[in-house]
Amino acid sequence: MDNEEYLLMGRAGKMHQHYYSTEPEVESHPLFIDALIRGNPMRFKSDAGVFSKDKIDRGSLLLVNSLPVKVDEIILDLGCGYGVIGLGLAKVAPQGRAVLVDVNARALSLAAENAKLNQVTNVEIRASDGFAAISPSEMFSLIVTNPPIRAGKEAYYPFVDGAYAHLMAGGMFAAVIQTKQGAKSFAEKIRNTFGNVETLEIKGGYRVLAGRR
Repeated sequence: MDNEEYLLMGRAGKMHQHYYSTEPEVESHPLFIDALIRGNPMRFKSDAGVFSKDKIDRGSLLLVNSLPVKVDEIILDLGCGYGVIGLGLAKVAPQGRAVLVDVNARALSLAAENAKLNQVTNVEIRASDGFAAISPSEMFSLIVTNPPIRAGKEAYYPFVDGAYAHLMAGGMFAAVIQTKQGAKSFAEKIRNTFGNVETLEIKGGYRVLAGRR
């Protein structure tokens, strides 16, 4: 979640909500978006009050399509929105599973609908502010995020520390971020935490950054 900040009109008519609000109050206006994810045609239900509601974010597409994924990958999608990244990865890891988390209740409901719509059964949808609802013993081989840049570093920098704690040996943390929105400093955060950082892809002003455990 990077360059598209959705400020949503609340019932009082004031601009005060974001796509990372827990309970968006904006009126529902559902729509469907078709996309090719890792070679698979997929359809996603979207709605007002979620990130990139009218089209799939370019950063999310770059991230989901650029990652190396094993068929038995154990995946965590932090800030899953309506499920593009997590469901796209779970679909190509049929022997693995994916946990999709977000703070936005409407996004979580949409992600669950989209799992059924795309016949992705190896997923769990969970309400969580970052790693808050991830137990200390839960470990993953791949942790991914399109972080809420507009929420500030205090919101998404902890994703890096949490990922390090919840990755299996040899596992990877990967994130997409716009170059102009702090990619250099975020890469340093990953390097300082993991002892390494690499750029998996650069395209259209976005970078996919990764650290390996």
